[in-house]
Amino acid sequence: MSGTDRRTLITRVGTLAGAASVAALSPRPAQAAPSGTTDTGHGAAIRSGDLRYATLTTGNNQRFVARPEYFRVIRSAADAESALRRAVDDGKKVSVRSGGHCFADLVCNPGVEVLLDFSEMTDVSYDPSMRAFAVEPGARLLNVYETLFKGWGVTLPGGMCYSVGAGGHVAGGGYGMLSRAHGLVVDHLYAVEVVVVDRSGGVRTVVATREEDDPHRDLWWAHTGGGGGNFGLVTRYWFRSPGARGAEPDRQLVRPPAGVLVSALSFPWEQLNEQRFGRLLRNYGAWHKANSAPDSPSRALSSVFNLCHRAHGTLDLFTQVDAGAPDADKLLINFLKAITAGTGLTATALSKPSGDLAAMPHLATPRRLPWLNATRLLGTSNPTLTHPSLRADHKSAYMRTGLDDHQVATLHHHLTSEAHANPDAMVVLLSFGGRVNAISPSETASVQRSSAFKMLFQSFWGDPAQDEANIRWVRELYEDFFHAAGGVPAPGERYQGCYINYPDTDLRDPHRNRSGIPWHTLYYGDNYQRLQQTKRLWDPSGFFHHSLSVEP
Repeated sequence: MSGTDRRTLITRVGTLAGAASVAALSPRPAQAAPSGTTDTGHGAAIRSGDLRYATLTTGNNQRFVARPEYFRVIRSAADAESALRRAVDDGKKVSVRSGGHCFADLVCNPGVEVLLDFSEMTDVSYDPSMRAFAVEPGARLLNVYETLFKGWGVTLPGGMCYSVGAGGHVAGGGYGMLSRAHGLVVDHLYAVEVVVVDRSGGVRTVVATREEDDPHRDLWWAHTGGGGGNFGLVTRYWFRSPGARGAEPDRQLVRPPAGVLVSALSFPWEQLNEQRFGRLLRNYGAWHKANSAPDSPSRALSSVFNLCHRAHGTLDLFTQVDAGAPDADKLLINFLKAITAGTGLTATALSKPSGDLAAMPHLATPRRLPWLNATRLLGTSNPTLTHPSLRADHKSAYMRTGLDDHQVATLHHHLTSEAHANPDAMVVLLSFGGRVNAISPSETASVQRSSAFKMLFQSFWGDPAQDEANIRWVRELYEDFFHAAGGVPAPGERYQGCYINYPDTDLRDPHRNRSGIPWHTLYYGDNYQRLQQTKRLWDPSGFFHHSLSVEP
């Protein structure tokens, strides 16, 4: 998942859509409205009765539904400004979507009166005036990678789910399989274009950069992990890596590996008792704790470990190593040895889909692939996050150290429970640290800069009648796992809170979050006050708000 961004999530106030292009940077004109719609110059108003309306009422997670007065499909910054001005003048509550991967109700909820859909803003191009790459909010991650790589041989260290949109993914921080080597996506964010609303209801478009003398720099900073849907409508991001030199486009962003060494393995539940299960998980945590430093030679390696419910049959581990790293083969072999040490387990091929991973039986023996091929393999074959009819529940945690005995026992108990034998219920362990931990917590709004790995607690299902059972399973597992910390990963020596791109409204509920720590501290830590200051400056009336908004 990364990814899991994943999953970016983001808030995943939407996350992506559309095919990227290397067309000119200038905005495209709004297209003519289809017959039967009202075109006001900023995209057609799609209302109930239009054959498109039902499709637009939900994003990727079918649990969350919006039935606004109308949708507008935005195609340029001018469209966004015009549509927003109309909504402000009419006093309508606005929601924003770029790709639809929001894990909670931040985008689709009953209170939304106007939903602005940015899925058709998909351009990816080089802007010489900025000496940076411009990415529109509707661009899907795989299209971003394809365009950047094919055009200039560069990339961003973003999530592995191909259909996540840049809009929310970037705003929430953004991470993926290259983050241990190159940091978060926002560590490469140079500028952002945002349509904002002032106290009197005036609407304007602002460009904010990371330049120290930019009077709008706080607005740029807020978009380096402050979540989507908080400050305005993002209509464009520009990316240039810190320290980039010269004027050539291919020197402005990081280069991906020419090739990667990949491995996909399964550990059958039939081989696992609680002792072996515990040793496997402790090994995983210990390796990541020991290799989480920014200068660790092992930052060339990243993994996704799906701890699937026993009903699925296996635990499944995907690992990727930069094939050009020193002793890449040895690094992978030593990692797999360290993870399985003392378990007595015999790994098998990953022969059936597992959470975000496709079946990859051909990778039971490590294999070299071109980087883009491996990225396509993970992204386009993702069998759950890209499924158009599933319902889901998600919770997250940043882990600074490994698991204790209570946590191992809790995972084993819930993952083997016969009362909830859902093969698509799981906990995902995701490699973190490395270059993510290279900068200070205050340098960006993404405060979690000393973690070793992430955890994602989740369940997927299709029938609305199964909502209660699945949500209850995720809640009980999560709260049992963090029982000693009040049911949440309270920031401290062991945990660093939660990932805003995996939004979870339970954190606002004192019956579920018994830690006494506010939800915003779990997501933003000490950066929240600065985000509030930015909110007061750029959205003083609180026009942009949802269930996990920054509160002015």
